[in-house]
This record gives sequence, structure tokens and C-alpha cells, in this order.
Amino acid sequence: MARPIVLSNGELHVGINKYGLVHDLYFPYVGLENHCAGKDLRHKVGVWVDGSISWLDDDSWRVDSWTAEGALIGHTRAVHEQHGILLEFSDTVDAEMNVFLRSIHVVNLENRKRDVRIFTHQAFVIGDSRSNTDTAQFLPDSQAVLHYRGRRAFVISGEQNGQPFDQHAIGLFGIEGHEGTYRDAEDGNLSGSNVEHGRVDSTLRFAMSLDAFDSGRLHYWIAAGVSTREALSAHKVIQDQGFNPRLHSTAVWWHDWLLPVHAVAAKLDTEQRKLFTHSALVVKAHIDKRGAVIASTDTAMLNYSRDAYGYCWPRDGAYALWPLIRLGYSEEPRRFFEFTRRGLHQNGYLMHKYRADGALGSSWHPYVHERENSPPIQEDETALVLFMFGQFYSIQKDTTLLDEFYDDFVKKMADFLVGYIDSSTGLPKPSYDLWEEQYLTSTYTTAVVYGSLQIAAEMAEEYGDADSAVKWRVASDDMCASAHKYLFNETRGHFYKGIHLQADGSRRFDETIDLSTFFGAYMFGLFPLEGNEITQSFKAIEALFMQDGSLGLPRYEGDNYNRNSDSGQGNYWFIASLWVAQYAREVGSLTLHGKILDWLHSKVDTSLMLAEQINPATSSAISVSPLVWSHAEYMTTQLDSIDSTQDKHHG
Repeated sequence: MARPIVLSNGELHVGINKYGLVHDLYFPYVGLENHCAGKDLRHKVGVWVDGSISWLDDDSWRVDSWTAEGALIGHTRAVHEQHGILLEFSDTVDAEMNVFLRSIHVVNLENRKRDVRIFTHQAFVIGDSRSNTDTAQFLPDSQAVLHYRGRRAFVISGEQNGQPFDQHAIGLFGIEGHEGTYRDAEDGNLSGSNVEHGRVDSTLRFAMSLDAFDSGRLHYWIAAGVSTREALSAHKVIQDQGFNPRLHSTAVWWHDWLLPVHAVAAKLDTEQRKLFTHSALVVKAHIDKRGAVIASTDTAMLNYSRDAYGYCWPRDGAYALWPLIRLGYSEEPRRFFEFTRRGLHQNGYLMHKYRADGALGSSWHPYVHERENSPPIQEDETALVLFMFGQFYSIQKDTTLLDEFYDDFVKKMADFLVGYIDSSTGLPKPSYDLWEEQYLTSTYTTAVVYGSLQIAAEMAEEYGDADSAVKWRVASDDMCASAHKYLFNETRGHFYKGIHLQADGSRRFDETIDLSTFFGAYMFGLFPLEGNEITQSFKAIEALFMQDGSLGLPRYEGDNYNRNSDSGQGNYWFIASLWVAQYAREVGSLTLHGKILDWLHSKVDTSLMLAEQINPATSSAISVSPLVWSHAEYMTTQLDSIDSTQDKHHG
């Protein structure tokens, strides 16, 4: 299930599902410790009217969701035609405190006075644990319900016209035959039970009397803390300052943060401006305050797979930050480079992926291979982080960056890359490709390593390390020569996906046409943009994937990841199509560039979320949604367009 709304302040991160319900609640790290992961844990909202209750996830409501253009504030509109009730939610995470804020506007759509009761249900498994040791208590002095376990506490409360919720219930769910306290609400009243421990949940009631076509509003919040004292302190701030001032201050915070984005977005047309601004919000929402950039916080995959995307892949993080770097943001990139520096192996490489707290993430890459033992890495991740740091330094022009990062970051990574070259080919030694599937020397990895060593040599010269500058530049130039010798497949007119070095010393060339090889080869300067190899490669891509006019592209031919019978060569990836759009802009094919962007916009619903991939037959989202990389690549594509236009204007 996609997340049409994601909200965050870098510590508390909330995902709202298609029913308008809290489905993911991460704290105190973005992407780590999801206290609401799972179907039974989504926070229900119910409406009791005319003697019966309806919950928003019972499929009897028509629900639409979107995010405000100028702030990370989500809006949900839910209509129940039979009950004659309209609900409008305005949701955010406080920019300065760890509080989820929800304003609920209740509208009576019928021409008669009615008694309406709103129920909010909360279910946690605190600490992302499946043990049954949580506690929930009603706090009469605070007019709130407290859920806690160890160093994690959540205080839930609300008010209507200055008065707190009028009933509550605390109980068990998912154990001992208990479905949950939401069942207690079905007669319109709650039992008032005050405490429970184990697998616990709670429900609050807000009652209102609405005249014909009248409306009422209630405010609801969840305050989070690493102690009950901290959570209660945030709760008290809401009580003392008022709900609306906190919502307003958060809107102002986001307005200020978005100023560089708005300055650029103003140069786009209306629809593109909306998605560009929204994409910036999505990227920011997935950045933890300690530097990790999480690939996606959508946990729907946990229902079908062993794991989800709640990790920081160094590659995804670097691509996600590239548009922010170009827009002039400095805090988020700096913290990311600090985060990756902390995770850097003593030998100078980055591992597969990391948790938001800096610990190693799960991996399926072994140390042992048929030909040799080697670290379980994707070398392009190390190289891309180094390359993006060089871009960050060149844009910021801050000499203190080199003073801070050169010796234990730039030099360590560049020296590793130079030392990780196969003597028989002059290309990088095998590692896993960027799709995490094959152990080989890929064209994409070669291109990123080449580009990163070139920019590292430039930084070395500025830092005064002439010996390293020469060493890295010579190594990258030699690698480029080897790439031109080995990596282009004259038969198919496209780059080899890569080379498998066999145990007997022989080489097996993978002829799969992969969009990443094409993108990497031109983007990082390994082959000239206007050269024969790049031109032929694009023609091969057109012939294989675009003959029927298709603008949706798979990662590579025969891609089986989440593939179904209608997927042809594979599902469409927004990233792959955007890479082609970027190339089209570079070579002046503005018609193709525009068509791809139009195609992308046609695949986006009102929530403006870009998934990892979509079904070619139905255009439905597949895998996680949103995927941060998809949104970042869209921003990069638009920035290329704007920069290109400006260059021509000034020329």
C-alpha cells in the first residue's frame, strides 16, 4: 500500500495510508523503529452517527489525499455518502517538537441536526518489537493517554472547543482473543478502562452536536519522547500554546525551508512546479537529522517480503541530495557526508546499506566468491558519495570542507578506489552492480569510479596534495582507456552490462542492455556525449524498448524484479525514463525530453507520489511509494532543463 502522505521533522516520521490513517510512525530515527508497522497497527478513525459506526478503512468511504504545495502538511478528504458525513484532515509533524498534529473538520451533509461521535484508535508495538510488554495508562491530570515501553513514550490527546476528549478506553489487541478497543466504540460509547499492559491499544471519543449542514472541528495529537517526561512536556506545550499556533509555526518553517525550491520552481509550468516542490518535500521528509537519507519509509513490502526500504543506501542518499546540493542547501548534504564518514570502513569503502543510527543494514552479499574473497560491497556507492562530495565542495566553495573531510574521507575513499583495480583489465575489480544482483565489473561502476577519481584529483590539487592528485588522475585516465578497449559491444551497438571474471582467469561479457550502463557512461564522462558509442547505445535502447512509442522503460532487458505476465521486458522505472529524458535534453532532443515528462505526469495521481516502478499494463504502483530516488531524479531532470535554458539565454 502506497503512502500518499509522508510527514517528518527528521526524528518523528509519520506515513499516512490511502484511508487517511497513520500507518507508519518512526521515532526517534527516520526509517528506524516503526512503532506502527502492520495492518493491525494502523490507527483507525471512526464516525458514529444515527446509531451505527463506520471506520475509514472499511472501504465505505471515498478518500482523497494530497500534500500542501508550500509545506509538509497533508490533507485528506473522506466522504461517506450513506451517512452524510464529510471529514477533512490537516496533518503535520511539528517542525520543532516531536508531535504529530491532526486537525479534523467534521461536516454534517444532511439537512437535520445530528449527534456525531468521532473515535480515534491508537495501536503501537513500541520499539518495533513483537513482544507483549507495552503499557498504556489514562493520565487524568494531563487529560491524555500514555503508551510507553522502555525509552519510548507516546502521549495521545486532543481537544474540541477547548475541552478534552470526553471518553476513553484502554485494552488489549491481537492476543487472548481481543481484537482491540475500537470494538468498544461500536455502540457509540467507551468503557473508561484506565490501564493495561501487554499488547495494548487505546481509543478516544470526541462527541459533537451538529445542526443541519453544520460543521465542527477537533484537534488531536501524539507527542513522542525518549522518556515519559519528554513526551508529556511536548504535550503540555500544545496545551499551553494552542494547536493552531503550532500548526502555523510549522507551516512558516516549511515556507522558509522551501525558498530556494520556490525560486527555481517559478520557472516551470504549473503542473511541473507542483511535482517539483512536492518532490523536494518528499526528499526532505526522508532525511534523518543525523544525516541518513532513507530510501523509502513505506513498509507495505513487509507484508510480502523479508525486509523493506527503511535504510540508507549511500548511492540513493547521494542521488537524493544532488538536487538539494544544486539548489544551494548545505546542512542536509554536510550531515549526510558526516554520516557516511562515520560508516566508512577502515579500508576506505562504504558497505551495502546502513540503518539510520549508523549500524550496518541487512545484506545478502557474501565475502566469498568463486574467484576470490572480497568485501560485500557495491563499489559504485563509495565512488558516488566521493563524486557528490566533490560536487558539493565545488558549489559551496567552502575551503573548510576540505580541511574537515579530506584526510579521513576523500583520501581514504580515493585510495581505496585506486587500489581496487584488476591488473588484467585495468578496470575496477568485481563488486555487486547498482541493482544489487550481479557480482561483476560493471560499466556503470567503472564510469562512477572514473568520475570520482577525476574530481578527487581536483580536490587534491586544491588541498595541496600533488602526489595524490597525480596518482588518482593517472589511474582514472588508464581506467578510461581500458573502458574504451573492453566495455563497448560492437555487435549489439551498446555497452556491455559488465564483465564476469571467471575462476580460470577467462572473461565472460554480459551483453544485457542496461539503462544504467548508458546513463553512467555519458553522465560521468567515461565516454563523450556526442561520441559514436553513446549515440549507438541510445539507438539500441530505442530499438529494444521504445519501438511502440513507449516512454516507460525498465532497468534492463528481461528485468524480473516484481515482474508479471504483462510487464514485457520488465516494469517501468521512473528513474530509467528520467535518465533518457536527461540525455535527450543534453543532446537537444527537446521533443523527446518533453514527451517523457508529460508521460510521467500522466502516471501520477493527486497525491503526487512517485513509486519505484509501475505496472506497464495498469500503471499501478509496484514496490514502495514514494521512492526518494524517483523524486530526486525528477528534480534533477527539471534542474537540467532550467540550467540549460539559462545557459542558452546568457550565451
